[in-house]
Amino acid sequence: MEKKLKLGIPKGSLQNATIALFKRSGWTINVNGRSYFPEIDDNKIECAICRAQEMSRYVESGTLDAGLTGKDWIAENESDVHVVADLIYSKVSSRPARWVLAVPYDSTARKPEDLEGKKIATELVGFTKRYFEERGVNVKVEFSWGATEAKVVSGLADAIVEVTETESTIRAHGLRIIHDLMLTNTQLIVNHEAWKDAEKRDKIEQIALLLKGSLLGEKLVGLKMNVPEKCLEKIVPLLPSLNAPTVSPLYQSDWFSVESVISTEIVRDLIPKLLKNGAEGIIEYPLNKVV
Repeated sequence: MEKKLKLGIPKGSLQNATIALFKRSGWTINVNGRSYFPEIDDNKIECAICRAQEMSRYVESGTLDAGLTGKDWIAENESDVHVVADLIYSKVSSRPARWVLAVPYDSTARKPEDLEGKKIATELVGFTKRYFEERGVNVKVEFSWGATEAKVVSGLADAIVEVTETESTIRAHGLRIIHDLMLTNTQLIVNHEAWKDAEKRDKIEQIALLLKGSLLGEKLVGLKMNVPEKCLEKIVPLLPSLNAPTVSPLYQSDWFSVESVISTEIVRDLIPKLLKNGAEGIIEYPLNKVV
């Protein structure tokens, strides 16, 4: 009987971004209504949706073979799982999120030690307690079900430990960050028994390879252009690439087709330079995956 990989998809803010990432990677996941067991077009995978906060516990116990969750929740649960891949993506940005310690703007606290004897609200209770205990700072840590920033504003806490990507929500509540506790990102994890199973390991390695390829593809674009032979020596040095640009002669012509893969961060500045140095007919196109 063919084995199936039991794969956890994170519920909540990451759910849509995760399903979109799988789509770009070659898998279509269909969530039907309120079902916690979405369909996937791969007969070697069974999907289940669960909260990212609980994912590592289910993977560690073997209820799930593998899943996607935050590095923060693995640390919070102190879960013993194998991390297959770091995957930086979210509904907001393509950079790691930060768990930060924040206080009101008018607070005298400037560092964690200044919160001796104070109350801290957070969803990341276990990690926060261990963080302050390791530094010998006595604080009271209380669980927050949400709207954590408001706990300080309403006087229910002296400080918060909260996750942020842009800091905008923290600033909007009149808070300032005094310390970064942890960088976090989504991780593809697997329990140790499933990792020892050759068939399941092959499938999880395939998933990791294509998810990473899709995330890399988002950061790059292809550029293709026509360049006269006399301008080649000026154009080619301008083109960063994975290895080297592809240069091919055009039929019965002293022109060449030049193609390369470029970071999205520099392409807007690069295209005008290419035109000034003799390139013509520049085409920019998106990349689905880079493996």
